[in-house]
Amino acid sequence: MKPRTPSAGGPQSGDRKSGLHSRNRHQAGYDFAALCLRTPELAAYVFTNDYGTRTIDFANPDGVKALNRALLAHHYGIAHWDLPAGYLCPPIPGRVDYLHWAADLLAESAGQVPTGKGVRVLDIGVGANCIYPLLGCREYGWRFVGSDIDPVSVKAATLLTKSNGLGNQIECRLQGNASHVFRGIIGPKERFALTLCNPPFHASLEEASKGSERKLRNLGKEVTGTPLLNFGGQKAELWCEGGEAAFLANMIAQSKEFASQCLWFSSLVSKKENLPGAKKALARVGACQVRVIDMAQGNKVSRILAWSFVDDASMVGWWSATR
Repeated sequence: MKPRTPSAGGPQSGDRKSGLHSRNRHQAGYDFAALCLRTPELAAYVFTNDYGTRTIDFANPDGVKALNRALLAHHYGIAHWDLPAGYLCPPIPGRVDYLHWAADLLAESAGQVPTGKGVRVLDIGVGANCIYPLLGCREYGWRFVGSDIDPVSVKAATLLTKSNGLGNQIECRLQGNASHVFRGIIGPKERFALTLCNPPFHASLEEASKGSERKLRNLGKEVTGTPLLNFGGQKAELWCEGGEAAFLANMIAQSKEFASQCLWFSSLVSKKENLPGAKKALARVGACQVRVIDMAQGNKVSRILAWSFVDDASMVGWWSATR
């Protein structure tokens, strides 16, 4: 499957009315008839709600996994996708939205949305689902390195790349030191146009469980006892000491060491109150460009924080050097 050729457009090409980016394939919602035709196992989870809309129970992890399989197969040509039990099952529309907005960011200096294997991207915390590299390969033809501190995630992600014929385009690397973000992953002569990250945003298992309770209540579910973590998730995927704010601070501090090897660093920021501290941290390390890109999917609001140590004039030269 060849990557889709993106239409021209800069960072404002997203459709704010739908919330999702204008290039996002999921703006119109889910075509369950087509999805069930492509992935018959999904049909067992589809029903018509009180509003006459076909949907699934998004609190059912098996149903969500089946939906993901169908979306990846139908829209992106990812024929083989699965997860080890208990690992994070990501929402596809929101994940691909990050890639589209990041592509627009790269387009500012590249002159157009850059596609092809000449665009190298590093995904920090690739996870067992390997979702960003899989989607990025299909949408833009980019080449990826995915890192993770969990050996099971690295093994599962590697299996996904090979089973979908992307072993030459996606490389998964184990981060042997949990306190390091880039060191031990980025080689001395490697250059990346972009780094991605969906950081763990809880500070503890208790906090993650409370977050899951809120999600279940929002889905109209009664919560009894200790709820299962919504969409699954292991410790490294959902929480770390100090939560999202501490993770961002650490990543920003360490990015300075690789200032000349990465054009743009970026991360999702789920909690708006963490932005002021992150911006102060970026000022301390001398980032010369900082962007906050708002994203939305339904009632969920998030944002991308992006920063670079490369000025405008040098950014154009970056692309010339990589062609």
